[in-house]
Amino acid sequence: MDYSTLLHPIHQFLHCRTPQAWIDEARKPDNLPLLLIDHLVCELKAAQTAVWLIRKYVADKPSGEAILAWLKPYEDFIFREDHDSDFINAHKNLTKRVIVRNALPWADALVEKMVLLIKEELHHFYQVWEIMQARGLPYYKITASRYAKGLLREVITHEPDTLVDKLICGAYIEARSCERFAALAPHLDAELSLFYLSLLRSEARHYQDYLALAAQISPRDITPRVQKIGEAEACLIREPDDELRFHSGLPAWI
Repeated sequence: MDYSTLLHPIHQFLHCRTPQAWIDEARKPDNLPLLLIDHLVCELKAAQTAVWLIRKYVADKPSGEAILAWLKPYEDFIFREDHDSDFINAHKNLTKRVIVRNALPWADALVEKMVLLIKEELHHFYQVWEIMQARGLPYYKITASRYAKGLLREVITHEPDTLVDKLICGAYIEARSCERFAALAPHLDAELSLFYLSLLRSEARHYQDYLALAAQISPRDITPRVQKIGEAEACLIREPDDELRFHSGLPAWI
């Protein structure tokens, strides 16, 4: 399948492509377990971000608590070393209706897009874990990359700009994930290559959803903020990193 049409807006949105040095390091078989673990964690973090947005900005308390409970089996697995994978298929039964506590014109759109994103990210979590199990790759704790924290340093600290900036950050994270899946897929075995390519469409839609919400919520044109955060994102990708992660920069050790 030709993915160029899907990837073209992603490449236009990002301020740089993934450096070849990162691809060369990430494609090494010895680094595959680490990247799969980081991918697993990134899927949970993406779902956590979406849950946080719903709970903070739009959901009533009972709905917010119910949505938070969606994450518990996955958080127990990652952070509490409760590695009973029988419980990490809860995404198949997520049907809770969210009660919106306010009349903001964008509240329903945020709920709709974020609930879909949560379901998809938790499904991707399960898919990555299935691949790891099939290959006999255990989960172990790793340190977080500096990428997300580096992006969040750009966020303005007063509303509604805080929300708008966090949505723009979300758009860049999803767009970079999509770009990296596509960049890495040709260098992997057939199973992993097909899996990563299968994620492109949802990751591309997630980036578009985040960006559309930011534009809808902001009282002004978001172009300057998109540009500013995009420049910061590109710096994080181009600068040296001491550890290899799915969103890390140039490998500093080569």
